[in-house]
Amino acid sequence: MQILMITPGTRGDVAPMAGLGSRLRTLGFDVAIASNAAYAPVVTSAGCEHRELPGDMSHLVSPAPPGRKETGADLRSYMRELGDYFELAATGTLAAVEAGADVVLANSVAPFAYDVAEALGIPAIGAHLQPTEPSGAYPPVVLGSARSLGPAGNRLLGSLIAAGKAPYDAPSARVRQVLGLPGRSRAASERDRRKANSPVLHGISPTVFCRPADWRSGLALTGYWWPHAEPGWQPSSQLAAFLADGPPPVFFGFGSSAALDVDFMLDAARSAGVRAVLQGVQGVSGSKAISIGAVPHEWLFPQMAAVVHHAGAGTAAAGLRAGVPTVSVPIYTDQPFWAARIASLGAGPQPVPYRELTMERLAEAIRQAISTPDYAARARRLSAGLATEDGTAPVVAALRSATPEGTWRTS
Repeated sequence: MQILMITPGTRGDVAPMAGLGSRLRTLGFDVAIASNAAYAPVVTSAGCEHRELPGDMSHLVSPAPPGRKETGADLRSYMRELGDYFELAATGTLAAVEAGADVVLANSVAPFAYDVAEALGIPAIGAHLQPTEPSGAYPPVVLGSARSLGPAGNRLLGSLIAAGKAPYDAPSARVRQVLGLPGRSRAASERDRRKANSPVLHGISPTVFCRPADWRSGLALTGYWWPHAEPGWQPSSQLAAFLADGPPPVFFGFGSSAALDVDFMLDAARSAGVRAVLQGVQGVSGSKAISIGAVPHEWLFPQMAAVVHHAGAGTAAAGLRAGVPTVSVPIYTDQPFWAARIASLGAGPQPVPYRELTMERLAEAIRQAISTPDYAARARRLSAGLATEDGTAPVVAALRSATPEGTWRTS
């Protein structure tokens, strides 16, 4: 069976799917992943076929410096660029599916994948890394706020946003026109899928996020889809020596977004009295701090005293898996949601929102994280719970249910 995963977005959107794809391959599935060219190594190192989605989102996820408010012109320019990005992603999705697929797995920002699958008569299943269904249990994650409006308010606002405009509406409409499908808006298509109880798998741990009582039966929490682990990976001699030459340091990293400059992070580490590992910057080397490139979080994080990050879905999961306290600095979209979950689970102090960030506030949060034994104890308990989960088995069951018996073949 040929599985095709459609994953526009950043590395954080691609790496969990590549990890899932790697595990599906061990079960005999053929797996292809459509992503931007920058993430082809993530896909191929997991043993999956890469199909290119044109475009690059990296410049769209770098926020303004802390304290600087974006103008209306900034927002309009951002939305135009985002729309252009999804136009390219939709074009690439059509080519990727036409190259061959028995079933499509579409992430939460690829609704046009359903349109392509509909035209070609291929089953499509949602494969999301964040909860996007309107629900009374949480506010809409696209708002970039974890502030609850109460069950009725959360669900109403979620429904209004789902029915409103989105940057992938025009690409979805264009794809339907090109493929000769009946005219139907992206919002109407999503309503139809809800009425049909179409399946959406969520690569989220029920240990971290309880399944909302008002979710329809087609929505499932599978457990996390962990990124592929490179067998035999070894750290650089410089990193190994740094880790061995003192107490456990604190990790600083903000994924694909260049959120904090190196001096800000170094000042926060010095003020907090901790050694630091800085990911995403260059040129730092010494007894108190070191900069690193791509290092597997599953290897690095368990050796940290705490981890400081933007609370993106994948990095938040990696911190909990490692069983160390987390200091969250959420910036946008679903990050405040995950940051709030981490704090409510007792695995770290209250988040420090990026818009309110100062060096002093960050340093104080780090001091709290490493000096409060309960944070580490709760993080370890969560890690033990995550170790018992299998995020792949529910995906296999969904694939079996969604595809005709005659196509249920593994190589």
